[in-house]
Amino acid sequence: MRLLATLSLLVLLLNACQAAPLAEGMFMGAWGGRHIGLQLTARGGALEYDCAAGTIDELVRVDASGRFTARGTHTPGIGGPERVDVPHPHLPAQYSGRIQGERMTLSVRAPDELGPFALAQGAEPILMRCL
Repeated sequence: MRLLATLSLLVLLLNACQAAPLAEGMFMGAWGGRHIGLQLTARGGALEYDCAAGTIDELVRVDASGRFTARGTHTPGIGGPERVDVPHPHLPAQYSGRIQGERMTLSVRAPDELGPFALAQGAEPILMRCL
């Protein structure tokens, strides 16, 4: 009876491990490309563009083909000096893309479509700041 209970517990634990793939964590860290930088964490991410910024407000979950979608915000920038008394709008954004090895393609809808951007894992972003 005790052996049966132990085996049942082992089967449940193995099934739980299969339901939560460990591969998600390998996509965390810095990603960079032309006009974009992305820092992915276990809670989401932060994006930096030439003249804008954004957040990914949930864990990026990648399907078997490497595709993902995630919700967040997009904050358009304005040229010139930052004004303390002028708030920047935080628009709802939908991020979608595909990860293949150390390469990522990313598009943003906020509400206009931005991208697609090509990023590489561990690469420095190449940003041209707006003036």
